[in-house]
Amino acid sequence: MQAEEVKQIIERELEGCTVHTTGEGCDFQVTVVGERFAGLSPVKKQQLVYSCLTDLIASGAIHAVSIKTYTPEQWAALQ
Repeated sequence: MQAEEVKQIIERELEGCTVHTTGEGCDFQVTVVGERFAGLSPVKKQQLVYSCLTDLIASGAIHAVSIKTYTPEQWAALQ
């Protein structure tokens, strides 16, 4: 599995979000930026992204994933 494939899956599932991925094989780092994270708890944000990858994690295609989530305003403040 490639980082670009993971990116495309998350972008398809979480419309309107921008996804940045790094990693290869079965270990990935994912940063997702979207308005849909506004007002959600950190756990809910993680669950939302994990839900996009459930089948890949269950099959072993993805073994480890590190997730960071931001609203567009939070992301802009970091830049």
